[in-house]
Amino acid sequence: MRMNGWLVIGALVGIVLAGIGARGQEGTPAGPPATPRDVPLEKQPDEDRRLRVAVVGMVHGHVDGFLAGAVKDNDVEIVGFAEPDRALFERYAKKYSLDEKLYHADLKEMLDTTHPEAVLVYTSTFGHRRVVEICAKQPLIAHRALTVMMEKPLAASAEDAHAIAEAADKALMPVIVNYETTWYRSNRGAEELVRSGAIGEIRKVVVHDGHKGPKEIGVGPEFLSWLTDPGLDGGGALYDFGCYGADLMTWLMKGARPLTVTAVTQTIKPEIYPKVDDEATIVLTYPKAQAILQASWNWPFDRKDMEVYGQTGYVKTIKRDEMEVRLAGDAEAKRVEAKPIAPPEDDSLHYLRAVVRDGVKPEGLGSLELNVVVAEILDAARESAKTGKTVRMK
Repeated sequence: MRMNGWLVIGALVGIVLAGIGARGQEGTPAGPPATPRDVPLEKQPDEDRRLRVAVVGMVHGHVDGFLAGAVKDNDVEIVGFAEPDRALFERYAKKYSLDEKLYHADLKEMLDTTHPEAVLVYTSTFGHRRVVEICAKQPLIAHRALTVMMEKPLAASAEDAHAIAEAADKALMPVIVNYETTWYRSNRGAEELVRSGAIGEIRKVVVHDGHKGPKEIGVGPEFLSWLTDPGLDGGGALYDFGCYGADLMTWLMKGARPLTVTAVTQTIKPEIYPKVDDEATIVLTYPKAQAILQASWNWPFDRKDMEVYGQTGYVKTIKRDEMEVRLAGDAEAKRVEAKPIAPPEDDSLHYLRAVVRDGVKPEGLGSLELNVVVAEILDAARESAKTGKTVRMK
């Protein structure tokens, strides 16, 4: 009888402990589904297929374009917004029928509450470092760190760029810099002609980027306020559009730093842009090549195009999809359509999913390593424009 009593007591203790364990699990915040990377997308449950993303900041106008597509995308689930300005969130919430429960004023609180797999950053450029450093300290989810994708450029200074790289490296956290031109078929086509040797070794690259000006094209006041603040943007047109050419040239040169950077900036419209430049030209030199990067808020039309001249031929990109090509032996140039880009490199969200779910290492135009070089170029260009002297890269 005494032995049976001990058995009964043991059974009761087991039941109590099991109940405590169950309550402890109930009190633990649930993380996102840990979908194995080797499960094909089409075979994953609907709740696992959707990539859990959080949006940090809403002062960058590109958030509008993201939301326009994301709210219709069945493969993306927005789990939260971190934005101090509640009124700004509510403006977008009304436009895109966003649930008010998605709003968070604080980034850390939002991350701890929503457990995203990836963070999309729409703060000022100066804000990128803080976001990365906070995200880098978050616990792993499904044995992997958060992935951070930010709008170009990477940073408002080379110092911040190196700090971002250090934080990301320590946390093994992928960082992607999103440029519109990364997804242009024409740029990929031009790069393929260079890599194949079809136009010979690069001798000169000329890149044109910009538009009439941010105020002239009607960007929102929350965007314009920091875009024209040199402390938050890094500069005016120099940073806003000089980054595109620096990114493309560094990519074409396989990540090599230029030997020298020389820049000239002007403010042609001081009544509109009293604190920053609206016109910039950057000249980069390499052992056997030069690049001329023309960034402007004074173009009569918006443009993002590039001319690449090799020893034996040239290629000019025309908007997103077309190129003008002249090779050795051609009597004249030919206008051709660039080949489609194969997924997942055809679109920013496709690429983000591949990095998060498939473990793809970010490379090329949006990679962290390449964009640290871009930040160094822009830093040197700002210094050159300020001093009137050529800056020799270390």
